[in-house]
Amino acid sequence: MAMLLQITTFLHQYLYAKGQEQPTQPNALRVGILSTAMINTAAIIRPAMTHGGVIISAIASRDIKQAQDNAKKYGIPMAYGSYDELLSEPGIDAVYISLPNGLHGKWAKKALQSGKHVLLEKPFTANADEARDLVKIAQEKNLVLVEAFHWQYHPAAHAVKAILDSGKYGQIVRTYARMTTPQGTIPRSDIRWKYELAGGSLMDMTYVVSSTRYFLDVGTPREVAAVKARKAREDPRVDSAIEATLLYDVNGRTVESTVYSDMDRAPALGLIPRVWEMPSIEIETEHATIYFYNFMMPHLYHYIQIHDKRTGATHTEKYYTGGPLWGARGESWWSTYRYQLEAFVDKVRGRAPAHWVTLESSVAQMETIDAIYEMTGLGKRQPTQE
Repeated sequence: MAMLLQITTFLHQYLYAKGQEQPTQPNALRVGILSTAMINTAAIIRPAMTHGGVIISAIASRDIKQAQDNAKKYGIPMAYGSYDELLSEPGIDAVYISLPNGLHGKWAKKALQSGKHVLLEKPFTANADEARDLVKIAQEKNLVLVEAFHWQYHPAAHAVKAILDSGKYGQIVRTYARMTTPQGTIPRSDIRWKYELAGGSLMDMTYVVSSTRYFLDVGTPREVAAVKARKAREDPRVDSAIEATLLYDVNGRTVESTVYSDMDRAPALGLIPRVWEMPSIEIETEHATIYFYNFMMPHLYHYIQIHDKRTGATHTEKYYTGGPLWGARGESWWSTYRYQLEAFVDKVRGRAPAHWVTLESSVAQMETIDAIYEMTGLGKRQPTQE
């Protein structure tokens, strides 16, 4: 249940950041925020408080009052009434962009052209064409640009990947990734329902594609074999739910992967909200079935259940620190966003991050989403026209 996870993460970040603030280093990375979206608190503001190498220097909104209110609330030095104003500020090194989907490409492009590094919320852009254009600019400018798939930076994700890569349970034969929100919990006024802002369940819950591709270690599917879309009542151009079957070529064999996103999930038995349906992925290999429960926000709670087909034995693993990539770095209270910020700062400072979401991966992500939308007949999403 995505909305519950977000709210719980806000509380988690507040409680832990309050006791773990770090003094700001003299050469701290100066970050500006484009938008006053609710996600900012958990995604960048609280994590920055516990990272001495980062300071949130400015925030911008088209409503100066909102920017000023947020700046006052979180102790941010500068507030701007336009995004262009913030981008023209020479004292800003990088920006975090949490604008609606359809505006990601435009403002990331402007940020890069202004010489800023960019941490860009998912989905990367409205579509793959826009993604490729953005990547070209980042490469030409030699600036850091990364899609904020925060979950990929957590030790639990790395642990599952290591289990699969070890070959202990054979090759992957099938995957199923699911992310849902109970019916009626996302207000119809929310940007996720707006076609003009590149909304839709697959755009918002793009994690189902991201997790599938990450664990398979693949780019785009060979084929979108099947797809079912449920259109939003208010606007049939927007998907309230999508289920797609993707065929990938992996190590000389075909892997069938199903992804399911639903922003309006019907209650069980017509009565019970499916609050237990946290973002999860089931990965079947030749010799085991591995179930990663709550892969999106594993810092709150998760489990990795492994059922060995050969012995019939089932055991559970959990990872909140360490893992195969972070080693001794990190704390048990670090959120996925805090791990992501650690990697982002490392990358900008020229250090090798423990994990990284490559630009090639972000383009492949959007190509996959485009292909699914095209097969539904809804068509790929388009950038917002202003």
